[in-house]
Amino acid sequence: MSAATERRGWRELARYPSALLGVLIILLLGVVALATPLVIPYGEALERWRGGEMWQRHPVNASPAWVDRLRGGNAARTLTVASHAAEVEEVPFPGGRRLQIPLEFDYAYGGFPSEINLFLAAEGHARAPFVRLTWEAPDGREVALGGYRVGRQERVSISQDRGLERRLGGLAPHIGLLSAPLVEGEPEVLKGRYRLLLDAVVFDEQAGLGAELVLYGRVHGIAGTDHQRRDLSLALLWGTPVALAFGLIAAVGTTLTTLVIAAVGVWYRGWVDAVIQRLTEVNMILPVLPILVMVGTLYSTSIWLMLGVVVLLGIFSAGIKTYRAMLLPIREAPYIEAALAYGASDLRIVMRYMLPRILPVLIPTFVTLIPTFVFLEASLAVLGLGDPELPTWGKVLNDAQSQSALYNGYVYWVVAPAILLMLTGLGFAMLGFALDRVFNPRLRSL
Repeated sequence: MSAATERRGWRELARYPSALLGVLIILLLGVVALATPLVIPYGEALERWRGGEMWQRHPVNASPAWVDRLRGGNAARTLTVASHAAEVEEVPFPGGRRLQIPLEFDYAYGGFPSEINLFLAAEGHARAPFVRLTWEAPDGREVALGGYRVGRQERVSISQDRGLERRLGGLAPHIGLLSAPLVEGEPEVLKGRYRLLLDAVVFDEQAGLGAELVLYGRVHGIAGTDHQRRDLSLALLWGTPVALAFGLIAAVGTTLTTLVIAAVGVWYRGWVDAVIQRLTEVNMILPVLPILVMVGTLYSTSIWLMLGVVVLLGIFSAGIKTYRAMLLPIREAPYIEAALAYGASDLRIVMRYMLPRILPVLIPTFVTLIPTFVFLEASLAVLGLGDPELPTWGKVLNDAQSQSALYNGYVYWVVAPAILLMLTGLGFAMLGFALDRVFNPRLRSL
């Protein structure tokens, strides 16, 4: 295929709307894949995905915020009130100080929060401070929440206080503390300004006391959270470069090596071609997925090890026989005899005169091969054989399966990664089919 023919083929490609849509999808995925490591570096992504201090401020199993917006709802978002923004009253006394820390916030959501926690920090204290908590509602009601000794880092789970639940008439604290006085029926949210007053006694003249009140929402971010309070948008974003890199490297590695090996066998013939064909036939009957499962179970589930095994198993694949059938007529072409006549080496003939002749025909196959490996990586992760450290689409699906997400109504947990996988397959398939129609002489429109 000449250069002019190739240029004409690319111009013809623009006539297919499916190809343009496929290119648009691939470009969007590519932009996300390139931007994600810049915005969230690899080390930071791994640290955040493993969990840590920041995840404690996220709600458990919260659905995406945009879903609530589409429904026209006003579900609770996470509210955080920190003591550094409060006006602290300090009264010294011999041997210590008394601090009154008001944590105030306006609550205007139509639903109750999912949980309430209070985080306390007392660094540098020789003796542990003591804190007494009082909840003040907009209608003037006051509810005593008890007293606590504060260590260096403490979490007061107000929502899990069973004694408080009994005093609130059997309502969970995150509902009873924010509800209007019960009359009949279901509790209703009492909107207005609330205050949690911390009456603390510290036995130190300088060391302070930090407090942070967190009212966890029912919705969170663009992708929601999982059972470990992790923001799923991190896995969806970082899963994009991982999936595309795995698919692209595996497709390039298997396609190029298979093509070169097929060309070498065609050119040298004899025992070289026979050995290549027998290895191909043996490899064709080997089940790839069970082998990968065995490697992941007995050795390691590292994504790079899996990628290497996939490439090795894909070298002597059925593609060798296809490429061999394409290359046999080329070997007998007149320009090959001319190259031999002027003394071209075997390597030059294979790499310069044989392989370029079939590359345009192989482009569609290469493009459609990428999502195959993307799905393979996701399948391994769903089976529990994905890289345990990397946040990927398959890992999200595996966690959703293990936590019975669909049974518990957490549909977003499954739908988001599934849509991204389908978009990836759709984009490459639409582009690949259009390329096949343009570059394959048997399918080219007249």
